[in-house]
Amino acid sequence: MIGPMTRFAVLLAIATPVGFAQSTAPAPASANSTAAAPSTSPQPAPAPVKTIKTNAQLVVVDVVVTDSKHKLVHGLKASDFTLTENSTSQVVKNFEEHTALTPADATKFAPMPKLPLGIFTNYTPTPANGAVNLILLDSLNTPMRDQAYVRQQLIAYLKATPPGTRVAIFGLSTSLFILQGFTSDPVLLRTVIEKGLARGSALLDDKVGGGGIQNSAADTFEDLGGDPTILANMRDFEAATQSFQLQLRAKYTLDAMNQIARYLSAIPGRKNLIWFSGSFPINILPDTSGTQANPFIAVASSEDEFRDTVALLARSQVAVYPVDARGLFNSPMTDVTTTRNYGGPKGNARMNQDNSKFFNDTAQENQTMLAMADATGGHAFLNTNDLAKAVATAIDEGSNFYTFAYTPTNPERDGKLRKIKIQLARSGMTLSYRRGYYADDPDRIRTTLKADAATTAATAPSPHETMRLAMTRGAPTPSDIILKVGVVPMPPTTQIENAPADGNQPSPKLHGPYRRYSVNFQIDPKDIVFFHGPNGKILSDFDVIIFAFTSDGELVNSLSRTIHISTTLDQVRQMFAEGVFDHEEISTPAKGEYFLRIAVHDLHRDHYGAIEVATSSVRNVVPYIPPQPSDKPK
Repeated sequence: MIGPMTRFAVLLAIATPVGFAQSTAPAPASANSTAAAPSTSPQPAPAPVKTIKTNAQLVVVDVVVTDSKHKLVHGLKASDFTLTENSTSQVVKNFEEHTALTPADATKFAPMPKLPLGIFTNYTPTPANGAVNLILLDSLNTPMRDQAYVRQQLIAYLKATPPGTRVAIFGLSTSLFILQGFTSDPVLLRTVIEKGLARGSALLDDKVGGGGIQNSAADTFEDLGGDPTILANMRDFEAATQSFQLQLRAKYTLDAMNQIARYLSAIPGRKNLIWFSGSFPINILPDTSGTQANPFIAVASSEDEFRDTVALLARSQVAVYPVDARGLFNSPMTDVTTTRNYGGPKGNARMNQDNSKFFNDTAQENQTMLAMADATGGHAFLNTNDLAKAVATAIDEGSNFYTFAYTPTNPERDGKLRKIKIQLARSGMTLSYRRGYYADDPDRIRTTLKADAATTAATAPSPHETMRLAMTRGAPTPSDIILKVGVVPMPPTTQIENAPADGNQPSPKLHGPYRRYSVNFQIDPKDIVFFHGPNGKILSDFDVIIFAFTSDGELVNSLSRTIHISTTLDQVRQMFAEGVFDHEEISTPAKGEYFLRIAVHDLHRDHYGAIEVATSSVRNVVPYIPPQPSDKPK
């Protein structure tokens, strides 16, 4: 299989300045292309098709081995292990031991050719070997007081971090955002942490933390001797509101995990995700206190979404290390700020109810973290105040591991759980690895442009949802599809226009005068589905999408066009050697800075590649001069 760097080298092979304007490669695959570009005519009615697939089914499992003293164990051989899937022995096709890189090796990144001004890519260079680490600061699920403690502990860790440790930092509120890309510079990482990133979560009852338990409106109504029926309805309303907040937290968090998996998918090898969070429960159980008219009003489950998320993380070889940001903590009942009325005839019942809720909620939240770690081969850190040590342990374990690769004896993609069991001949050892996977087809595709149950998992995000995640301003850029784009202003730079470019879909808030930008795509065809169609043609379908945002994330203009490729095998070979090309034009207001979110979406596998470009970064690029009809080839 061709690795990301090799594929990227192919993409760069014909790069030229000024947004590819001087390239002698085939013309863009646009609706007006007639020469070297594939046909873009509508596809005929679906017929039996054969998908072009080049990868075999392979299961990859990373294993961390520690002894009884929690020391990492090195020097083991494949023969020391036995591996079974659903109790059936498997033949290991590949076995490797990985150890933490030396500071010198950690800085040996895959070579990243210098891109000409105005050319951008979603390829991320990484060390030639070894794992990379990503720290996720989760303000959505964590009170501000605990966020401040996490920052203190991270600064302590970074002051003593081993040289060459490569880390990126992401943040999560109601959306995911990058605070610092991958770097081994501890000073740069400390600067990001020290800026003060604490944010109050609108979905937490206690945003600051340590606020104790307060009387609710229903409590006050009960203390005043209110009508029992109204009281029960108030309790139901409060429970439903809390359940809705929890469901939103679960949705936003799982969305972020999906984005991280897609962002890291093109980086080879193991990735360690260290997730600082107060967490959330996967399941919201019925109330058994007897205080609600409808004990099932708050019931909800995110199990299906959770399963799809951890499957995507595991396929991207991401091991999750959840760290409970709250550390050691007691029931808020004991906090001095608690004002809930525990006196009177209802006092004992309320105390028992709050005590039970605290232990049940904590157990469910811990179970989410344990399940996430278990499903991805990581390790959860609970009930510890030494968060700096948790980070060091996670990075150390995640950098010293063994990798197994095998082809399952059962080739069926039936969607069922396959249990993985790895045993070591030596006793007294602890093995950390993902304990199973669901036998879904990770590369399942549609051979028509209409989704159906046979090719789309019932719990998979809708195309609208995956587009929302991929096209969010400031979010990590997905790398399912590797691409390169050239972005340049249209000439002359002093000229402004009174109308947006053709095919643009401006929002009502977009007002002129306008500046037009040329956007030229160069797409890695190895990340796009091609398949045989009628009459021996080879088909492919994908969207090119451009969103224009203000710096505040407000969408002001967009463009979306579907490219239908219907061509010959020889032309496909040429695409695989040189890339797939397309040219589009997008307009923004002439004054101010705007951000172009540029993406390719494979319609048959719902994969994305995206790049974000600030218009200020191409302000001084030589304008693109489109060819005139009278121009003759030279």
